[in-house]
Amino acid sequence: MSTGAPHPTPDPPVTGEHRLSAGTIARYAVGSLGTGGFATLPGLVLTYYLTDNLGVAAAFAGVVITIAKLWDVIIDPVIGALTDRQRALTGSRRGYMLIGACSLPFLFALTFAVPPGLAPVVGAIWVLIAFTATATAFSLFQVPYIALPAELTPGYDERTRLLTWRVIVLTFAILLFGAGGPILRDLTGDPTSGYLLMGAVSGVTIGVGMLISSTVAARGVRQASRPDAARLDVRAHYVEGIRALRRSQPFRALLLTYVLQALATGLMLAGAQYLATWVMHSEAAVTLLFASLIAPALIAAPVWGVIARRIGKTRAFRLASTLFIVAALVISGAVIAPGDWLYAPVALAGIAYAGMQSLPMAMLPDVISADGTASAGAFSGVWTAGETVGFAISASAFTAVLALTGYISSTADMSVTQPDSAVAGIVIAFSVIPAVLTLLSLVSLSRYRLTKHDIDAATPAA
Repeated sequence: MSTGAPHPTPDPPVTGEHRLSAGTIARYAVGSLGTGGFATLPGLVLTYYLTDNLGVAAAFAGVVITIAKLWDVIIDPVIGALTDRQRALTGSRRGYMLIGACSLPFLFALTFAVPPGLAPVVGAIWVLIAFTATATAFSLFQVPYIALPAELTPGYDERTRLLTWRVIVLTFAILLFGAGGPILRDLTGDPTSGYLLMGAVSGVTIGVGMLISSTVAARGVRQASRPDAARLDVRAHYVEGIRALRRSQPFRALLLTYVLQALATGLMLAGAQYLATWVMHSEAAVTLLFASLIAPALIAAPVWGVIARRIGKTRAFRLASTLFIVAALVISGAVIAPGDWLYAPVALAGIAYAGMQSLPMAMLPDVISADGTASAGAFSGVWTAGETVGFAISASAFTAVLALTGYISSTADMSVTQPDSAVAGIVIAFSVIPAVLTLLSLVSLSRYRLTKHDIDAATPAA
């Protein structure tokens, strides 16, 4: 029985590695200025904005962010269906990328524009609505953006090259927004205007990166000659996403690995501002933490690409994950002896993080091409939804630890002292729990067995 879903023909076969131009790689990579900024800054400051500026209870703050993130899980497959249909009709995924890029700056600034004096519940509702809208705009760009590498080149190593440069820009974006965002916030000396300035400048910067990257989704060959041949069937696309999970064992293994690691890194991201304020006793220390994390990662990202070409993406990914576990466990020593020594293991985690980002992103297009389908949007929609689940749960998990250990929320004009249990909870959520989650991710990664030989065999010869 037909589901009504479009049945596009596969892209024309390509022989050889199909070397991408430097311009194509650069324009694609600059999109991570947007993806890195959106993933980093809200994850870093939004929970803290709710608990320590709007006076929202820690548990409720986690619920607010989780609802907004889980909304992505619902809409990402829909956007995947829309972008697959758009590509079938026009040969390009660019349209939805442009809508997301143009609408995000205003919505991002609005998230941090809560008027002073509102009741905590009203402020939380404001953030929930604005951030949910922002997340929708971001998904309009992100879902087709993730689908592009499988369409830009069929080459196993060339995808590693493309995604390595993307992660270099992503790493730079994390440093730019993670360190620069708090600096912008503190420029005015007033939390209300400071957060608004940070939101406005950061939103525009994110939008510009997304706009530039959308140009790489150039118009290609249409896959459907009539609109009704590529009609939208959202239900069928949800079904296609589920089928992709069921039929592709490498996709299931890689996705579960990535979700667990998104949860681990999301916990670290959510906890960085709390670690700086309550463990290192300096809100400004968050800038140094991010510098320690990302400066080594900028150097390490291309190195992981070289390592992957030598020993394979899977083995390199396993090595990066193991290094991250070691670094996280060393950081846990801050429970006993907090101090500036923390910057060293954070730098080691940054080196590992570069590989944990670039390598699975380079492996995803391999999974898509090995599947032999033209529904890249279905895969990228499920992938983005899974990543979102990881980050959503991380916000709830971190605030749950805060609530269980007695963390005291406050407004911007209040001065509080946190109990020792809450300070210990911050360190544990920042280090021990991420280490355990990453260890679990190695179990699922052991079930990923797709190799370069498999990809080369799956690429059709001309």
